[in-house]
Amino acid sequence: MNSANSPTLINYFLKPGYIFLAEKPTVISTVLGSCVSVCIYDRKLKTGAMNRFQYPVTADRNKTTASFGNVATIAMIRMMEKNGSQKKHLEAQILGGAHNPEISERNIGRENIKTAVSILLKEGISVASRDEGGEKGRKVVFNTFTNELMVFKVEKLRSSDWFPYEGNR
Repeated sequence: MNSANSPTLINYFLKPGYIFLAEKPTVISTVLGSCVSVCIYDRKLKTGAMNRFQYPVTADRNKTTASFGNVATIAMIRMMEKNGSQKKHLEAQILGGAHNPEISERNIGRENIKTAVSILLKEGISVASRDEGGEKGRKVVFNTFTNELMVFKVEKLRSSDWFPYEGNR
């Protein structure tokens, strides 16, 4: 503990297609373009989790990985429940889902957002905040102990924005 009120925080960089459930107070960071991250916080246990998925859905049982929103979001909720969370104490924040029409006609970011919202609604988890869409990338930092979230909007994601961080961040 740094002081009586703030624990020492672990830093974790979340890569695409991963889910991280913090066992100890953690600062989870990631960068998003069309990908979406859902952060879920348990108000009672004061713990949180974050996913980062690239594609909205898969129905193929051979491709049920956290790269897909329907898999990643449901799996994260189940992980939290297995960790002792009750849905009535959970709240979510949805981030990302940008679309750059110069790169792709298909707006996969919008599809990713719809998937996250649909699953959270179906699971009965309230959405406390949303920072989504647009054409800018995002750097996201989530404190799993306090439920504080920072979003930095960027014109272009640089290689130094990715872990391991180097140079001009």
